[in-house]
Amino acid sequence: MTTCKILFVCLGNICRSSAAEGVMRRLVEEAGRAAEFEIDSAGILSYHRGELPDPRMRAHASRRGYDLVHRSRPVTTDDFFHFDLIIGMDARNMDDLRDRAPSPAEWEKLRLMTDYCTSHPDADHVPDPYYGGAEGFEYVLDLLEDACAGLLNKLRMMN
Repeated sequence: MTTCKILFVCLGNICRSSAAEGVMRRLVEEAGRAAEFEIDSAGILSYHRGELPDPRMRAHASRRGYDLVHRSRPVTTDDFFHFDLIIGMDARNMDDLRDRAPSPAEWEKLRLMTDYCTSHPDADHVPDPYYGGAEGFEYVLDLLEDACAGLLNKLRMMN
Protein backbone atom coordinates (compact mmCIF):
# COMPACT_ATOMS: atom_id res chain seq x y z
CA MET A 1 0.00 0.00 0.00
CA THR A 2 1.41 3.38 -0.94
CA THR A 3 1.07 6.31 1.39
CA CYS A 4 -0.17 9.67 0.13
CA LYS A 5 2.04 12.36 1.68
CA ILE A 6 0.44 15.80 2.03
CA LEU A 7 2.05 19.00 3.32
CA PHE A 8 -0.11 22.05 4.09
CA VAL A 9 1.69 25.41 3.97
CA CYS A 10 0.88 28.95 5.11
CA LEU A 11 3.01 31.90 6.16
CA GLY A 12 3.88 31.08 9.79
CA ASN A 13 2.41 27.59 10.33
CA ILE A 14 0.42 28.64 13.39
CA CYS A 15 -3.09 29.20 11.99
CA ARG A 16 -4.14 27.99 8.56
CA SER A 17 -1.76 25.16 7.70
CA SER A 18 -1.72 23.69 11.20
CA ALA A 19 -5.53 23.76 11.21
CA ALA A 20 -5.63 22.14 7.75
CA GLU A 21 -3.36 19.39 9.08
CA GLY A 22 -5.72 18.81 12.03
CA VAL A 23 -8.84 18.81 9.87
CA MET A 24 -7.35 16.41 7.31
CA ARG A 25 -6.02 14.07 9.99
CA ARG A 26 -9.48 13.74 11.50
CA LEU A 27 -11.14 13.22 8.11
CA VAL A 28 -8.81 10.37 7.14
CA GLU A 29 -9.16 8.81 10.60
CA GLU A 30 -12.96 8.97 10.38
CA ALA A 31 -12.76 7.39 6.92
CA GLY A 32 -10.63 4.56 8.35
CA ARG A 33 -7.77 5.54 6.05
CA ALA A 34 -5.21 7.03 8.44
CA ALA A 35 -2.62 4.39 7.53
CA GLU A 36 -2.80 5.52 3.90
CA PHE A 37 -1.72 9.09 4.62
CA GLU A 38 1.17 11.08 5.99
CA ILE A 39 -0.04 14.58 6.84
CA ASP A 40 2.11 17.48 7.98
CA SER A 41 2.22 21.27 7.84
CA ALA A 42 4.89 23.94 7.57
CA GLY A 43 5.35 27.67 7.14
CA ILE A 44 7.12 29.85 4.64
CA LEU A 45 8.74 31.71 7.55
CA SER A 46 10.55 30.19 10.52
CA TYR A 47 9.52 32.99 12.89
CA HIS A 48 7.27 30.70 14.98
CA ARG A 49 9.51 27.59 14.84
CA GLY A 50 8.63 25.16 17.62
CA GLU A 51 5.47 26.98 18.71
CA LEU A 52 2.04 25.41 19.02
CA PRO A 53 -0.67 26.85 16.79
CA ASP A 54 -2.08 30.25 17.73
CA PRO A 55 -4.19 29.89 20.92
CA ARG A 56 -7.20 31.44 19.19
CA MET A 57 -7.03 28.90 16.35
CA ARG A 58 -6.61 26.06 18.85
CA ALA A 59 -9.67 27.28 20.78
CA HIS A 60 -11.88 27.60 17.69
CA ALA A 61 -10.67 24.26 16.33
CA SER A 62 -11.20 22.57 19.71
CA ARG A 63 -14.85 23.61 19.71
CA ARG A 64 -15.19 21.67 16.45
CA GLY A 65 -13.39 18.65 17.86
CA TYR A 66 -9.90 19.23 16.44
CA ASP A 67 -6.83 18.91 18.63
CA LEU A 68 -4.09 21.05 17.08
CA VAL A 69 -0.78 19.91 18.57
CA HIS A 70 1.60 20.45 15.64
CA ARG A 71 4.75 22.46 16.36
CA SER A 72 5.52 25.12 13.76
CA ARG A 73 8.36 24.46 11.35
CA PRO A 74 9.55 26.06 8.12
CA VAL A 75 9.31 24.44 4.70
CA THR A 76 12.56 22.70 3.75
CA THR A 77 14.04 21.66 0.43
CA ASP A 78 13.59 18.02 1.48
CA ASP A 79 9.83 18.62 1.71
CA PHE A 80 9.69 19.06 -2.06
CA PHE A 81 11.14 15.58 -2.55
CA HIS A 82 9.29 13.86 0.31
CA PHE A 83 5.69 15.00 -0.16
CA ASP A 84 3.32 14.07 -2.99
CA LEU A 85 1.18 17.20 -2.58
CA ILE A 86 2.20 20.57 -1.18
CA ILE A 87 -0.86 22.71 -0.62
CA GLY A 88 -0.61 26.48 -0.11
CA MET A 89 -3.29 28.67 1.41
CA ASP A 90 -3.01 31.74 -0.84
CA ALA A 91 -1.30 33.13 -3.93
CA ARG A 92 1.63 34.51 -1.95
CA ASN A 93 2.27 31.09 -0.39
CA MET A 94 2.15 29.56 -3.87
CA ASP A 95 4.64 32.10 -5.25
CA ASP A 96 6.97 31.51 -2.29
CA LEU A 97 6.72 27.74 -2.74
CA ARG A 98 7.53 28.02 -6.45
CA ASP A 99 10.53 30.21 -5.56
CA ARG A 100 11.77 27.68 -2.98
CA ALA A 101 11.25 24.58 -5.10
CA PRO A 102 14.58 22.99 -6.04
CA SER A 103 13.48 22.85 -9.68
CA PRO A 104 10.36 23.53 -11.77
CA ALA A 105 9.67 19.77 -11.75
CA GLU A 106 8.47 20.04 -8.14
CA TRP A 107 5.88 22.68 -9.17
CA GLU A 108 3.71 19.75 -10.26
CA LYS A 109 3.15 18.94 -6.58
CA LEU A 110 1.88 22.43 -5.70
CA ARG A 111 -1.84 23.05 -5.25
CA LEU A 112 -3.98 25.86 -3.86
CA MET A 113 -6.16 24.81 -0.90
CA THR A 114 -9.33 26.44 -2.18
CA ASP A 115 -9.12 24.49 -5.45
CA TYR A 116 -10.66 21.62 -3.46
CA CYS A 117 -13.60 23.62 -2.07
CA THR A 118 -17.07 22.49 -3.13
CA SER A 119 -19.34 24.46 -0.75
CA HIS A 120 -17.37 27.71 -1.15
CA PRO A 121 -16.85 27.87 -4.93
CA ASP A 122 -16.06 31.60 -4.89
CA ALA A 123 -13.21 31.29 -2.38
CA ASP A 124 -9.89 31.86 -4.12
CA HIS A 125 -7.70 31.69 -1.02
CA VAL A 126 -7.78 30.88 2.69
CA PRO A 127 -7.33 34.27 4.40
CA ASP A 128 -4.92 34.67 7.28
CA PRO A 129 -7.05 35.18 10.43
CA TYR A 130 -4.11 36.28 12.58
CA TYR A 131 -4.97 39.98 12.78
CA GLY A 132 -8.75 39.56 12.75
CA GLY A 133 -11.46 38.50 15.14
CA ALA A 134 -13.29 35.29 15.95
CA GLU A 135 -15.29 35.29 12.72
CA GLY A 136 -12.04 35.07 10.72
CA PHE A 137 -10.96 31.91 12.52
CA GLU A 138 -14.42 30.38 12.03
CA TYR A 139 -14.41 31.23 8.32
CA VAL A 140 -10.96 29.69 7.90
CA LEU A 141 -12.16 26.50 9.57
CA ASP A 142 -15.25 26.47 7.32
CA LEU A 143 -13.03 26.73 4.25
CA LEU A 144 -10.57 24.11 5.50
CA GLU A 145 -13.32 21.62 6.33
CA ASP A 146 -14.77 22.11 2.86
CA ALA A 147 -11.42 21.92 1.05
CA CYS A 148 -10.10 18.94 3.03
CA ALA A 149 -13.29 17.00 2.36
CA GLY A 150 -12.99 17.89 -1.33
CA LEU A 151 -9.34 16.83 -1.35
CA LEU A 152 -10.12 13.48 0.28
CA ASN A 153 -12.93 12.93 -2.21
CA LYS A 154 -10.62 13.70 -5.13
CA LEU A 155 -7.99 11.30 -3.77
CA ARG A 156 -10.63 8.57 -3.36
CA MET A 157 -11.57 8.93 -7.03
CA MET A 158 -7.92 8.61 -8.06
CA ASN A 159 -7.41 5.36 -6.16
